[in-house]
Formats: sequence, structure tokens, C-alpha cells
Amino acid sequence: MLMTQWGETVTADNVHPEYPRPQMVRENWQNLNGLWDYAITSKDVKNAPESYEGQILVPFPIESTLSGVEKSVSASQNLWYQRSFNVDRDDNQRVLLHFGAVDWETNVYVNGTHVGSHKGGYDPFSFDITEALNDSGEQELVVRVYDPTDEWTQPLGKQTH
Repeated sequence: MLMTQWGETVTADNVHPEYPRPQMVRENWQNLNGLWDYAITSKDVKNAPESYEGQILVPFPIESTLSGVEKSVSASQNLWYQRSFNVDRDDNQRVLLHFGAVDWETNVYVNGTHVGSHKGGYDPFSFDITEALNDSGEQELVVRVYDPTDEWTQPLGKQTH
């Protein structure tokens, strides 16, 4: 394990707290980086798990030391993330959920409603989740990720099995 001086300062309360797109700063926003629940299932599983295996520090990849997990996910598996959050909004406000990057195929659910999917590597994407939000209280966010790495036709970087 190689830890840098910056990596040594990362905690669940101090993990990339900056606004992700400085050119588009908004007054009302919240960063969802931090501890999320995670589970690894067969890639054929399309419904969120009933229980999770532990916690992962987002935004770090599950294989990394900084994630706190250090597990591999194969091309025959999905990685699931889950967390709750609160959002204050008025009736005229739209709520966007922005991802800086997820590798590779992502499906996003808010309160059990599928709000969108995305295929790509390290490129940002967003979904308008306004219609899926409860009127008040906690909101549940579940993200299913499938990454076949070098066993599929998506563009590759250095990742190989």
C-alpha cells in the first residue's frame, strides 16, 4: 500500500468536499461523498440488495486503499452503492444529481424509481431527480454499477484483469 501525504488526510468527513464544477457553482448544493453502503452481486441481479456487505468511502474505487474496502469486482458482478440524504427544496426548484465519473455502466434509483442510466468511463453526467423525490424527509439513493473492464468492447485505459 502506497499512501501519499494527501491520502493520509482523507477521512469520511474530509473527502473531496469541493464543488465539482466550479464554472457552474450554485448556491444550494450538497456533496454526497463520504461513507455509503455497498454490496457485490451477480451481474444478473437487477433489484437492489436487501442487505449490504459494509461501507465504502466514495469517491474512491472499491479496489483502492482509500475506499476502505480493497476488493475486486469481476465482469460477472455488479457493485451496488446505497445511502440516504435529505434535500430542502421548494415547489419551483429542480434537483439535479451529478456524478463526476463512474466506470462503466451506471443505473441510478431514487426512492425506488429508476431515474437514469449512463455508459462511459471517467466523464461527468447528471440526472434530474425532482420527480422521484419524496415531499420531505430522507431520500434513498441506490446506484448499480457494472464494469466488465477488459472483457467487453468499451474503451480501455490501463485497467486489465
